[in-house]
Amino acid sequence: MKKYDEAYFKRWYAGRGSARHDALIARRARLALAAAEYVLDREVRSVLDVGCGEGRWRAPLRRVRPRLAYQGVDPSEFVVRRFGRRRNIVLGTLGTVGRLGLKRSYDLVVCSDVLQYRPKSEVQRGLAALRRLAGGVLWLDAFTTEDDWVGDREGWQGRSGRAWHRIFAEAGLVSCGLNCWVPRRLEYRLSALDRGRSSRPRDP
Repeated sequence: MKKYDEAYFKRWYAGRGSARHDALIARRARLALAAAEYVLDREVRSVLDVGCGEGRWRAPLRRVRPRLAYQGVDPSEFVVRRFGRRRNIVLGTLGTVGRLGLKRSYDLVVCSDVLQYRPKSEVQRGLAALRRLAGGVLWLDAFTTEDDWVGDREGWQGRSGRAWHRIFAEAGLVSCGLNCWVPRRLEYRLSALDRGRSSRPRDP
């Protein structure tokens, strides 16, 4: 059983590569925030971060939107004990997020570097809950079997890009590009070119 303890976070998120990793998270946070505000046509006020780890998305998000309400969810007892009160992180998993009593609708829902490690049944259950909780954009990323990547491969569930797109579509999500998705009920906010659909052009 994979343990998300202090040693795990030191191994993967501390040391020589941590500054580079934090810079990558900051770029992702700014992109996700901009996408949500584009779709909502207003500033983002609330974020739900599922599988948030130590809450590393929180600081770059709040640098842009200082009054933003951040809610983190993570399965690590170490994280909740160390950072829970200070960074508003509660104990939970992708599979249980729908049972945590989160009542509000969140302008931006983040689930980064999580989906690729969970079995399909939990992914489906979690995405259904996240779709219900999303009032704007969802940031969902996962490495596929077509990607060449370096990182934690323990428990990695290898799926193709096509398989991921099918899972997201079955969950009622519509792509708007660069790991950003919206619930199908908000698809009307996207133009035809915003939506991640393409057709092969006819020969002239």
